[in-house]
Amino acid sequence: MQAKKSYGQHFLHRRDLAQDIASAVSFAHGYTNLVEVGPGMGMLTQFLLVRSPGLYAAEADPDMVVYLKKHYPQLGERLISGDFLQMDFKKMFPDGAALGIVGNFPYNISSQIVIKMIENRWQVPELVGMFQKEVAERIVAKPGSKVYGIISVLAQAYYAGEYLFTVDKSAFKPPPQVQSGVIRLVRKDDFSLECDDALFKTVVKTAFGQRRKMLRNTMRGLLGHVNGLLDDPFYTKRPEQLSVAEFVKMTQLVSESRVKE
Repeated sequence: MQAKKSYGQHFLHRRDLAQDIASAVSFAHGYTNLVEVGPGMGMLTQFLLVRSPGLYAAEADPDMVVYLKKHYPQLGERLISGDFLQMDFKKMFPDGAALGIVGNFPYNISSQIVIKMIENRWQVPELVGMFQKEVAERIVAKPGSKVYGIISVLAQAYYAGEYLFTVDKSAFKPPPQVQSGVIRLVRKDDFSLECDDALFKTVVKTAFGQRRKMLRNTMRGLLGHVNGLLDDPFYTKRPEQLSVAEFVKMTQLVSESRVKE
C-alpha cells in the first residue's frame, strides 16, 4: 500500500527495529493494557501482540484499518478506527485501568501525543515511541542543553525519560527527510508536584516564551510586583538553565505572590 502524506505515513520495514521497540516496553508499575498509535501495516503490531495479546490499536487511516482487519484479525474490536488524540481513556477503560502508549508515531502529531500522555498521567505509566530525532532529543534533554524547552520540562516533571536508539531514514518506506529516535518515558513513583499544575505550565511557557532573555525580563509580568525579588541573581538565568525543581519553586513564588495581593 502507498503511504499517504496527509497522515504523515512512513512505514518501518526493518523487522529487527520493530522488535527492539516492542522489547523496550517495560510495563512499568504493573499495567497490562497497551495502545499502539498509528499501526499502519502492522510491522510493529506483530511484535506487540506477542508481548500484549490484548493489544489495542488506534488507526486514523480507513484504508489501513481495512488492511489491519484482514491481516491482524486477532485485534478484533480492539482495533479503533479514528484519531488517537480524540480518544477518551476514561471511557475506554471505565474502571480507570492504566495503559501504556507505544508506536512509530506520525511526526505531525508526535508532540501532541506526549501532551496527551501528560494530561492523562494518572492512567498512563509509560510511553515508548519513535519520534523525529530532534523531537526525541528535546523531550529527554537535560537543563543546559540548547534543545531543552517547554516539552522537556513538562514531560520530565512527571516522567523519567531515556533516549534508547537512533533509526536511520533508510529504515522506512518512503524514507523521511530526517533521522528518527526512540525514547521511553516512565512515570515517576511520585509524580505529584508541590505546586499548582496549571500554574506550573503557565510559568514554564512564560519563561520559554523568550528563551534568550533572562528570567528577570520574561517573568516580570508574573513576579514583577514582588518587591526586590527579580533583583536576586537567580533571575539572571535563562530558562534552559533551570531544573524541574527550580521551575516548581518559581511557581510556588508566583502562587504566594498572588495570595498576598
